[in-house]
Amino acid sequence: MTVLTDSIRINTQGNADSFDITNNVADALAKSGVQNGIVTLFTPSATSGLTTIEYESGCLSDFRRLMDELASPEKDYAHEERWHDGNGHSHVRAALIGPSISIPFVKQKLTLGTWQQIIFIDFDNHPRQRELVVQIIGE
Repeated sequence: MTVLTDSIRINTQGNADSFDITNNVADALAKSGVQNGIVTLFTPSATSGLTTIEYESGCLSDFRRLMDELASPEKDYAHEERWHDGNGHSHVRAALIGPSISIPFVKQKLTLGTWQQIIFIDFDNHPRQRELVVQIIGE
């Protein structure tokens, strides 16, 4: 069994800035030479998340609306009482989505559905440089 670690770097604008990273992951997988296994992605951040969605403007708009309904930046957050940095909603959103995702691959092909892309979302309230961890496990 082989375990390889790589990274994906992203410059974001914050405020639910979303990125389709499917091709980045496929490129890392191709570079690895590993044929079958699991790729795990992780964002070492308390204000960003990883998931899958159809990366299409309507779905992205629906997703942003849902996040605004669930964790609006206009609401009061106890986090603000301590840090006063305006990103309490960002932490809640990131916790709802989660910091990691694992995807099986077969013959170096991600087993995603036809309309399924891997997306990274930066929920923080200002631009950031993010570095995602890509770990490939397999043979």
